[in-house]
Amino acid sequence: MKPTLPQGTRDFGAEVLRKRQYIINTIKQVFETYAFEALETPAMENLETLVGKYGEEGDKLMFKILNNGLERPEKHDKARADFEKILAGKSNSQLTERALRYDLTIPFARYVAMNIGQLTLPFRRYQIQPVWRADRPQRGRYREFYQCDADVVGSQNGRNEIELVQIYATVFSKLGLAADIKINNRKILAALAERCGGSEKLTDITIAIDKLDKIGLEKVKAELLERGLSPTQLVFIEQYLSITGPASQQLAELDQLIGQTQLGKNGIEELTYVLKNSNLSGTNCSLVPDFTLARGLNYYTGSIFEVKAVGAQMGSIGGGGRYDDLTGLFGVPNVPGVGISFGLDRIYDVLEELALFPESLNTSGHVLFFNLGIAEGSAAFGLMQQARQQGIACELYDEPAKFDKQFKYAERKRIGLAVIVGTKEMQEQTCIVKQLHNGMQHSMPQTRLIEHLHGLLAEQQ
Repeated sequence: MKPTLPQGTRDFGAEVLRKRQYIINTIKQVFETYAFEALETPAMENLETLVGKYGEEGDKLMFKILNNGLERPEKHDKARADFEKILAGKSNSQLTERALRYDLTIPFARYVAMNIGQLTLPFRRYQIQPVWRADRPQRGRYREFYQCDADVVGSQNGRNEIELVQIYATVFSKLGLAADIKINNRKILAALAERCGGSEKLTDITIAIDKLDKIGLEKVKAELLERGLSPTQLVFIEQYLSITGPASQQLAELDQLIGQTQLGKNGIEELTYVLKNSNLSGTNCSLVPDFTLARGLNYYTGSIFEVKAVGAQMGSIGGGGRYDDLTGLFGVPNVPGVGISFGLDRIYDVLEELALFPESLNTSGHVLFFNLGIAEGSAAFGLMQQARQQGIACELYDEPAKFDKQFKYAERKRIGLAVIVGTKEMQEQTCIVKQLHNGMQHSMPQTRLIEHLHGLLAEQQ
C-alpha cells in the first residue's frame, strides 16, 4: 500500500523547518523582550473544557477522540446513532470524552483557573504549539497548524492592548512583512445588537458579519434574515457595515449610530484609546479601525484584532482580543485577560509568496568535511570532532569518494562550507576551507580552522 498523509497535514523537511524556526525564533524573541513566560499544555483536552467555547461552528470543527476499548460502532444501532450525533457536533461521553485542542486560548484559561492561587498576577504567558481543526483543507487553511500566542491575565489596563499591538508591529517589521492590524471592539458590536432588538442577537450578528470577506454583503444579509433579523434591522446593520473614511470620520459616524447607548460609548472610548496611543512609527505596520471585524468566537468582550499581510493573497495571519471573564467558564470568575495569536503557517506561506525569507536560510549552516581516503578521513574526523566541541555543526562524508560526488552531496544538502584534508594537508598540518556558494577557498594551519569557521558561519547568518 502506498503511504499517505492525513488530509490537511504536512511533512516538513530541513529547508522548510529552517524557515519555520526563523519565524518562531523571531516571535519568541519579541515575546520574551516583553517579559512573557513560556507555557505548554497537552495536545488533548477534556471535551467539556472545549465544547461551547467557540460557537456552533467551532464545535463542529473539533477533532474528537474515541474512547479506548470501543467496539465497532456499526455493531449497535444506538452506538451508530450516537456516532452520527458526534459527527454533527454533539457530544456523547460513552463514545468520546476528549478532543484535540482547537486553539491555545481556552486551554490557557483552563490552566489559569486550575493554578490561580500559584500565579503572580498579572500573568504574562506565551505559547507556541500546534492546534487541530477539522476544516476543509486549502492554501493557508490546514487541519494541523501552529499558533503563537501571547496573553496577559489579571489586568484590565488598556496599555496591555497597546503592547500587544506593538508586539505585532515589531514581529512583522523584523520579518520584513508589511501588515495592517485591524481593530474593533465587541462592545461596539454588542451595542449594534442592542439597537437591533437585544443582546440575544449578538451571536447571530457576529457569526454572519465574520463571513463578510468570504461571502460578501448580500449573502451576509441573507444569512441574517435566516437568523431571524427583520429587513429594518438589516438596513441598520448595512449602514454600520458601510462606515468608511479616515479613522476620525469613522469614529464620528459610529458615535452617531450607536454612541447614545452605554455599551456603544464604552466601546468607542476603548477603541479610541488604543488608536491614539499605539505609536507604530518606525515599523511597516498600520493600525486601522475596521467595524466589519467581528471574530466569531463567543469569549471576546472588548478589543478584537485581526492582521492582514499587505500585498499577499492570504486571509488573516493573526488575531486576538480581550476576554474579561474567560476563566469564569471554569468556576474562577472576574479574571480579565487579553491576548493575540500569530498564525505561523500562514505567515510562512506569505513570506514565501513575497520572497521575504533571508538568503542565509537557504544554507544549512553546517560544515562538510570531505573524505578522501582512510588516513585522510581519519584526520578529517579528528578535526571535525574538535569543531563540534566548539559548537560548530558538521559532518564527515560517509565514505571516500571523488570530489565531484562530495560536492554534489553538499549542493543537494545546501551546505555552504567544506573542509578538505588531503595527503599534502596531512603532511603540512593544514587544511583547505572552501565557500561553496562562491568558490572562494583558503589554505590555513589546522590550528586556525575553528576560528576561521566561526567567522565564516557568522557571516552567513
